[in-house]
Amino acid sequence: MKVGSLKRKALIAVCAAGAAAAIAYGVLRSVAAPDVIPPAAYTLLNGTPAHTTELTGRVVLVNFWATSCAICLQEMPDLIATHARFKARGFETLAIAMAYDPPINVVRYTEARALPFQVAIDHDGGLAERFGQVAATPTSMLINQRGEIVERHVGRLDFAALNTSIERLLSAR
Repeated sequence: MKVGSLKRKALIAVCAAGAAAAIAYGVLRSVAAPDVIPPAAYTLLNGTPAHTTELTGRVVLVNFWATSCAICLQEMPDLIATHARFKARGFETLAIAMAYDPPINVVRYTEARALPFQVAIDHDGGLAERFGQVAATPTSMLINQRGEIVERHVGRLDFAALNTSIERLLSAR
């Protein structure tokens, strides 16, 4: 066998081992250290300043949405019902309107529907970036009491499954 051929085979073996280690590390890291809610300040539509650290200690659904998103508007009554069902047990909903959504549209929609949960506008896109480069609406994240993102959904939520997850998290106290 030629020396060059052995070097190539050794290099391929080292690269394969490195790739396998990187994959294993990524899997173990995602199991051992779940994503946590990112630290971020925001302002609610009513003008109240808030921070994501204030959400720790509760089960929270963070929902990125837009008034121009048909699916977002279709699922809003279910978001309201879910919020109402679990709020008294420490559940919170934070609806974050995307940066491209005209603020007047968000205010009008929120007031017309009397949304019972916290609503904020991501004026500069910073919240969407911090929450993992959110680009599609709706994107929702379920967060446990420790501030860990335990579920991430892009598209219409399965509310039966979501309600089961919320119940499980609230019962784990």
